[in-house]
Amino acid sequence: MGFGEAVKTVFSKYATFSGRARRSEFWWWALFLFLVNIVVSVVVAATGGYSINAETMMPEFGASYLLVVVVGLALLLPNLAVTVRRLHDTDRSGFWWFIGLVPFVGPIVLLVFMVLEGSLGQNRFGPSPKGAAAPVQHTV
Repeated sequence: MGFGEAVKTVFSKYATFSGRARRSEFWWWALFLFLVNIVVSVVVAATGGYSINAETMMPEFGASYLLVVVVGLALLLPNLAVTVRRLHDTDRSGFWWFIGLVPFVGPIVLLVFMVLEGSLGQNRFGPSPKGAAAPVQHTV
């Protein structure tokens, strides 16, 4: 699965929390989010959407900062959905997502789950997104 196909798949399953997602789908989506964040950050910085008040040293948000909020909210649900489907591919419940909220250790555990290969063949969350699992051949 390539970049475009992965992004298209995630958007077509915008709020679908059932089923499974391949590693390539998840990681291409992660790259897409990273690139979108860079573009949004550049636009907001170039239009003065964020600054620090010199007197109070507190952040001040301009009107263009609203773009960060809108894009973040628009991409939140598909990001959550693809993460849950990726956990399903490793035969874990979507509730494992909450481990990422545990300081320090949680994000590392979640990262390991995202990197692991999915379970072969069908699991309790559905058929393998890779298609039929090839039989394992043992050589002597």
